Amino acid sequence: MTSDTAATAATPAAAKSPRALARARRRHSAVRFWRAYRTHKAGLIGLGTLVVIALAALFAPLLVGADAQSVTDAPGEAMRAPTGEFPLGTDQFGRDLLALLVWGARISLTVGLLAAFLSVAIGTVVGITAGHFRGWYATVIMRVTDWFLVMPTLVLAIALASVMDRSLWTIVVAIGVTTWPTTARLVRAQTLAVESRPYIERAQALGGGHGHIMTRHVLPNVMPLVLAQTTLVISSAILTEATLAFLGLGDPTVVSWGGLLQDAREAGAVSAGDWWYLAPPGIAIAVVALAFTLCGRAVESVLNPRLGVTR
Repeated sequence: MTSDTAATAATPAAAKSPRALARARRRHSAVRFWRAYRTHKAGLIGLGTLVVIALAALFAPLLVGADAQSVTDAPGEAMRAPTGEFPLGTDQFGRDLLALLVWGARISLTVGLLAAFLSVAIGTVVGITAGHFRGWYATVIMRVTDWFLVMPTLVLAIALASVMDRSLWTIVVAIGVTTWPTTARLVRAQTLAVESRPYIERAQALGGGHGHIMTRHVLPNVMPLVLAQTTLVISSAILTEATLAFLGLGDPTVVSWGGLLQDAREAGAVSAGDWWYLAPPGIAIAVVALAFTLCGRAVESVLNPRLGVTR
């Protein structure tokens, strides 16, 4: 009876498929990650701020109306100071600046996220391949990486945005292809550390090819570093997007926070002292960048407790 009971108890675990076991491990890891993340007060504040801003951007048509960006249907007088009707005043066309700020969150967050993901994706591929293959390939690719590192990122992004069409995708590409070297350096260092472990040699001895080693062994081990780096790169990407839009290199047909600053400069808000036209977009950019930085530091601390990040 004892052996039968043990066999019966072991049957459900043994009957689980590899996919089910993998999903169970992922759920357990996610729960453990969230429990550790909740202990970081600054990270929770940053996450809460991002959730509120993201929800406002997602439901912008319901919150401020779909025609808030229209110049011809502007509801107020041009350059009007904040009032009860317009809490943040109006722009040079008489549009509600609060509504424009909400709409601008959509573009700024979207461009920042896409550019950051493109940058991290390029850096991850370059870092893993350079750390795995080594030899002449690693030498060439890392010298290219060093060249990008010493060149001013903003200058390269401005150059790319100047020669390409003025659109959101141009900004995404300009930021993504100029900000990947830092990620590549970090991922390559982690790849070298992972490939020095004994189980990599065993996998190679059992016939594991380059693709198998990189995707099944190296990539899962560098993903925590990539995740932490992504949250930090997003804030930098949002700042770069705002800078390019402020310099007039963004898409003029959409509203973004950097574009609002550019409109304020062109309207003479700086010399006229119209602070309500300048301060809200700048504060929004700073708040979002700070929120992503707080989340990134918290994620980095959870994934690598030895960093000892202050909670």
